[in-house]
Amino acid sequence: MNLLAFDTSTDVLSIAVQRGEGVWEHNGPGGAQASLSLISAISELLRLAGLDLAQLDALVFARGPGSFTGLRTACAVAQGLAFGANAGRGIPVLPVDTLAAVAEQARAQCGCTEVVAALDARMDEVYMARYQWRANGWQDAGALCVSAPEGVQVPPGWTLAGNARAAYGDRLAPGALHVHALPTACALLRLAPALLADGRAVSATEALPLYVRDKVAQTTAERAAVRAAAGH
Repeated sequence: MNLLAFDTSTDVLSIAVQRGEGVWEHNGPGGAQASLSLISAISELLRLAGLDLAQLDALVFARGPGSFTGLRTACAVAQGLAFGANAGRGIPVLPVDTLAAVAEQARAQCGCTEVVAALDARMDEVYMARYQWRANGWQDAGALCVSAPEGVQVPPGWTLAGNARAAYGDRLAPGALHVHALPTACALLRLAPALLADGRAVSATEALPLYVRDKVAQTTAERAAVRAAAGH
């Protein structure tokens, strides 16, 4: 299978190209800086792999949640490349939840199969979701949401994975086993075959970012009101 995958949702830009059994990777500054190097890095990886866009079975990108600017960049590049590929006939696009990629990266690093994925959402909050590994892949075990660090609950025996612990320390599930894991492009590549087989690919026009917050910026008072309503 020939795939291009990238993630720009965190401070680390991650890109990977798969051609059959071979994989080529690139990492660099992410978030707002990803727009400066994403397209050129993709072009170089495709060149190294001996592929052009028309030869790809799908383009895979992490749709969020994550950095607002990073997600907009990923979506715009995914749409543009997919629209223009194959002499204008396009190629399929596979949007993947960022937190599912975190769970998969944690599994690759330490073999954990029950994961609370948590990424720093800034504004004193984290994005989180629970996943359990089954024979056919990761299964959602709880709704994706935004939470104060103190509100993240990790069941006994589960692993907390992501980058949020580095930002919030012992405010975030102090007694839990923790693995620092980012939503890498290689994790996206590993998730892609099952998701494609399940019919999750979309056209370029349907490739949209996933925002968990109902708006990007909240005032201090608004954030306090949300936490008070949730009992935090």
